Amino acid sequence: MILGVDPGLASTGYAVVGGAPGRPRVEAWGVIRTTTSTPHPLRLREIHDRLVEVLMQHPCDGAAIESWYIHKTGTAAMGMGEARGAAQVALACHGVPVTEYSPNTVKQAVTGSGRADKDQVRVMVARLTGVTARSDHAADAIAIAICHLSTQAFAGAVRRSG
Repeated sequence: MILGVDPGLASTGYAVVGGAPGRPRVEAWGVIRTTTSTPHPLRLREIHDRLVEVLMQHPCDGAAIESWYIHKTGTAAMGMGEARGAAQVALACHGVPVTEYSPNTVKQAVTGSGRADKDQVRVMVARLTGVTARSDHAADAIAIAICHLSTQAFAGAVRRSG
């Protein structure tokens, strides 16, 4: 099982996905929401604690998280970075190895185009898994996990052939 994480301070998407690359199976998905009225450190703890709950209910062999990218605002970039940190601490404390993927790599793996928009990603996630995620964050987390499953399968095939 793979835990996909789409980090964000206000909304962190997560998804537990297993199965084969062409036939991913979504076991759990959702969004961890925090509010601006909550003190900043408590928002980060909420992200950490909720991901720990997910890991306790759904043990994972690996995790995939969206890598850094340039946001329109520095505040959004800082929030994403802090949410990534909270998620990575939760994963490290449970011994779950983490792999990072750029948004373009995830889009390419799921839709065939690194320039796909959010709607195209959501449609392909639904087509591949049968899950219609209402939130872009949850759909992105599923897509990140699918990307990792595909990448692992490809790397395994290369190792076996060579």
